[in-house]
Amino acid sequence: MATPRLTQKDMTEAEQRELKTLLDRARIAHGRTLTNAETNQVKKEYIDKLMAQRDAAAKKARKLKKEQAYKPDAESTFSWSANTSTRGRR
Repeated sequence: MATPRLTQKDMTEAEQRELKTLLDRARIAHGRTLTNAETNQVKKEYIDKLMAQRDAAAKKARKLKKEQAYKPDAESTFSWSANTSTRGRR
């Protein structure tokens, strides 16, 4: 299942500032105000990079959770006394 595309509302404040900085750098590099297509291209590239980072972090978290998941001890045998009440059935 693909994750939905990020929007600026979904970004953290720091990520929004980074996007604004990238747009300002592109505007300065062109020496004029950016067209809508240029602005959207910068935004799309940044969002793609951000989604890839988040996907990698989520994949790493899933892997870690899977490694730390409870695994029953295969070498131990079933113990009836550990699973029965000492008081007996009431």
